[in-house]
Formats: sequence, C-alpha cells, structure tokens
Amino acid sequence: MKVFAFTLSIVAASFCSVASSAEPNPRQAAQDKRDQIHIAVQQICPVSGQKLGSMGPPVKVAIGEHKEQVFFCCKGCLKRRIDPKHWATIHANFAQAQGICPVMKHKLPENPKWTIVERQIVFVCCPPCTKKIAADPKSFLQQVDALYLAALQTDEARR
Repeated sequence: MKVFAFTLSIVAASFCSVASSAEPNPRQAAQDKRDQIHIAVQQICPVSGQKLGSMGPPVKVAIGEHKEQVFFCCKGCLKRRIDPKHWATIHANFAQAQGICPVMKHKLPENPKWTIVERQIVFVCCPPCTKKIAADPKSFLQQVDALYLAALQTDEARR
C-alpha cells in the first residue's frame, strides 16, 4: 500500500510539473538546478551503484530517520535495499566536493563530522559547527551548494 501511495505521489508530481511547465516558476527552476548539482556530486545510485542518469532520469527520494535526500538511478531501485558500500561512496563524494567546513572554512578532516540539514548532508570540521549551521541553515546550505558547484567546475576544467 505504501509503494502504491508513493508511486501515486510520483505520478501526481509528474502531472503537476507538466501542468506548471507552461508558466516558468523561478523557485522550481532553482530547485531543478540544485537537484542537478546534487545528482552530479552524488554520481551513483546507493542501491545499484549505477551512474545516475544511465537508467533514465534519477528518482529523488528521502531516506532514513532524518529523511536525507538522495537520488536513485531508477524506480526499480525503490524496492531494493541500499548497499552500504555505495552509501559510503556517496558520502565520500559529497565530502570531497564540499572540501571545507562551511563554518570555519577549514579543510575537512579525513573523517569529518556531519549533520543533516533540511534533508541534505553537510560535513563539518567539528561538532560545535553543527550548532552554528542549525542557527542559519539556509545560508550554510547555499555555501555548501556553491562549494559543490565549484568542485564540479574544477573537475570539468581538468577533463
């Protein structure tokens, strides 16, 4: 029943996005751009390990206690379990792309601490930084997204 309700919500969301595509929505455009950045940083599906986009458009899901937002390669992966190796790779991808603590601006340590802020993982250099992020989440999430984008542009320039 939950799968049916989830599938129904995906279908309903698809119709809403098609219906609203006639009128440009700046907020939706910004979210779509943000999603594309996160897909590029995440790189792989946490279930199959397949490159995101290789099986059609990635599927956005919220998982875990804090409803962390990630992308699956396809709807088929919604019925399967996350592979811990792929999950670790995804977290390493996000940490590497972020590179620095958004609070202290220090390079992230080898095993950085992390927190989930508005369904997004944010790596920090030390636990007290999580409290500062909680006080102004939107500002820090914008900084983290800017770090992701810079890392992607650097990777692209190297190719």
